[in-house]
Amino acid sequence: MSATSRAVDLHAKPSPQYTLRLAEAQSVLSQAAAQYAPAAPGQAASVVQASSLGAEDIVISHLINSLQLHIGIFVLDTGQLHAQTLDLLQRFQANSRAPVTVYQPVATAVVEFVQREGTDAMYKSIALRKACCGIRKLEPLERALAGKDAWITGLRREQSGNRADVPLVDHTEARTKINPLANWTWGDVWHTIALNQLDYNPLHDAFYPSIGCAPCTRAISLGEDWRAGRWWWEDEAAKECGLHVKSASALAQKESA
Repeated sequence: MSATSRAVDLHAKPSPQYTLRLAEAQSVLSQAAAQYAPAAPGQAASVVQASSLGAEDIVISHLINSLQLHIGIFVLDTGQLHAQTLDLLQRFQANSRAPVTVYQPVATAVVEFVQREGTDAMYKSIALRKACCGIRKLEPLERALAGKDAWITGLRREQSGNRADVPLVDHTEARTKINPLANWTWGDVWHTIALNQLDYNPLHDAFYPSIGCAPCTRAISLGEDWRAGRWWWEDEAAKECGLHVKSASALAQKESA
């Protein structure tokens, strides 16, 4: 593959089921908008999309906007995002019909952590890396989801072994998680981006299929796993920041089902 190849040219190959999967995603989102509609005029819906501005989330936001659904969108600015991601965020906020809210970590918590553990703490141990994720992602996530009954994510079964059984709608947690692209392929995602000429993160063109914080994300090589560029120094089983890790009670419920 050429270093100048664009992700949209390389990957925009829809599956034979693309039309059905697109209709399915549109239906899931429309049902969510209806089920979690605002309780009164002027209020926000009790469902929201969590966007990392990755390819999947760009597609979901496009569907929300094109269907004119009353669903807000939020982005977590961890303070460690790539410049390309921050540039995309600016453009996305300016062009989105749905409101886009940005949440940042508590500044004092970040400063104290860096002073105590150093700027490279994430490389020292899994515990410190997860502590960094807790400050920069999980705490802002809880603020973003406060008062919400459901949230929408870009999880797909194809992304990793840990996500192989992702359902379209997950009721196993206290807050419902909606995954409208659960059945989509990577080719389906990029076909939608190509078809609608959607603005996407240029890091995807540099072989970053999964994009997180700059210190914890690298490009992948041909043949590597889709998430190999995330926390590449860690064991495969540990490669989650906590945003999509089920609680012990939810796992127990699943196992007993």
